[in-house]
Amino acid sequence: MKVSVLNIKGKDTGREIELSKKVFEINASEHAVYLDVKQYLANQRQGNAKTKERAEIKGSTRKIKKQKGTGTARAGSIKNPLFRGGGTIFGPRPRNYEFKLNKNVKKLARKSALSNKCKSKSISIIEKIDFKSPKTKSFNDLLKAFGLEDKKTLFVMDGVNKNVYLSARNLKKSEVVTDSEVSTYKIVNAQHLVIEENVIEKLQSNLI
Repeated sequence: MKVSVLNIKGKDTGREIELSKKVFEINASEHAVYLDVKQYLANQRQGNAKTKERAEIKGSTRKIKKQKGTGTARAGSIKNPLFRGGGTIFGPRPRNYEFKLNKNVKKLARKSALSNKCKSKSISIIEKIDFKSPKTKSFNDLLKAFGLEDKKTLFVMDGVNKNVYLSARNLKKSEVVTDSEVSTYKIVNAQHLVIEENVIEKLQSNLI
């Protein structure tokens, strides 16, 4: 499949780039995409919520009243969860939400996400993005040239470009990542992908 290469002003350069069918035109596996996105989100969770149980509460261990004859229920400790200031019953404990996922499943998920974007014509190939200085206006002009002002857009760069990254930092609907930072979640979460020309070969070599 051939796609036109655009310049920074959104105009056709007259060149085309070949997209591999093994990456951009496969039968998408929605379950693989689900698993990869689930793993990504699970890995973002800190899992450090914690409450004190009755054994961890500070306080006297003496029996607070006699066992019988009070007319109320028996009570053995001020740290009883039924009392104010007592321990918490079945509260959260620190835990790790991460889980492993097979590398081949992750590759399939990424190829599926790219194929879905390609089928919906939500991928643009740009020759190179570079600004002389970090300016949000420069990035806004780029979005307008591609007609993406109101779309959640992911820009995939060939290596780190500080000026481009800083220019997009204040824009809620735009995210700039390098080719090594691309994940299935980021692809699925974006409405449109803008990929630098040199990145295509790297993506294809990593996924085939």
